[in-house]
Amino acid sequence: MKLKLGIPKGSLQDATIQLFARAGFNMYVSSRSYFPSVDDPEIECMLIRAQEMTRYVCEGVLDAGLTGLDWIEEHRCGRDGHACVSSLADLIYAKQSFGKVRWVLAAPEDSRFKSPQDLAGAVIATELVQVTRRYFDRLGVAVKKVEFSWGATEVKPPVLADAIVEATETGSTLRANRLRILDTVMESNTQLIANDLALGDAWKRTKIENIALLLRAAIEAQGRVGIMLNVMRDHLERVLALLPALQRPTISSLSDQHWVAVNTIIEERTVRDLIPKLKAAGAQGIVEYPLNKIVL
Repeated sequence: MKLKLGIPKGSLQDATIQLFARAGFNMYVSSRSYFPSVDDPEIECMLIRAQEMTRYVCEGVLDAGLTGLDWIEEHRCGRDGHACVSSLADLIYAKQSFGKVRWVLAAPEDSRFKSPQDLAGAVIATELVQVTRRYFDRLGVAVKKVEFSWGATEVKPPVLADAIVEATETGSTLRANRLRILDTVMESNTQLIANDLALGDAWKRTKIENIALLLRAAIEAQGRVGIMLNVMRDHLERVLALLPALQRPTISSLSDQHWVAVNTIIEERTVRDLIPKLKAAGAQGIVEYPLNKIVL
C-alpha cells in the first residue's frame, strides 16, 4: 500500500522539499517529471499547484497534500461551505518559508476608495474569487463584480479593476505599484490536509499522522540549537538564570558530586551573546549542537 501525497509546485516547492528533508524524507525532483521520487517506499508523490491541491485531495486523486489555508477556503466557498478535507498540521514558522501571508484589499493611493464600504459598485480583481465574494457579502457591500485574475494583479487598477485582493507578506510590491491597503481579507498559512477516505483507512491515517508529527518537529527545530555545559553546583543558579529554555533545562549529576551537566534548547540567534555570559558565570565545557527535530 502507498500513500499518494501532493507536493505544492511553484513558490512553495523548494521550501516543502527542504522541510521534508529536515523531517527525514529525501525527495528528488526531475525538471521533466511531475512525480518526485522519495526514499520512503510507502509514499508516492505528485507535484500539484497549491491552488488545485484541495480539489485533488477532496476528489481522492491524492490522499493528502500541502497547500495554503487560503486555497482550502477558496475551494470550500465554491462548494457552499462543504468541508471535504481535514487539516492534520498547521505548518507555521515565523519568518521562514512556511510563515503566514495576508490577503489584503488594496486600491490606488490616489483613488476615492478609502475603506471597503467605498467599493460598492466596484470591480475587484483577484485569484481568490470565492473568499473575496464572501468577504464583501459579510460586510454587506454590493460590489459590481469579483473577477478572476490570472496574475500580475497589482497592475490592474485603475484601468482594468477598481481594487484588488492580493497576497502579501510585507506590502512592498503593493506600495511599489502605488496601491494602498484598505483591509485584511484573511490570513493564510501552509497546512497538511487529507481527505476523509484516507483518514478512514487505519494504515493511511497512521502514515499521515506520522508525517505531520515529523514535519511539525522539523519546523520546531528550525532556528534552534542545543547547548550542553558543565558547571559547579555553587554556580548553577546564576547559570540557569541566563538560560531561556524550551521547557526547563535538564540537569544531570556528574561523577564529581560538586559538578552537574546542563542541557537545554535555545534560539540560535541568541548563542553569540549567551556563550560569553555562560562562561563568565562559571560554565565550562560548553558545546553547541544542531537540532533536526523537536517533538513537543
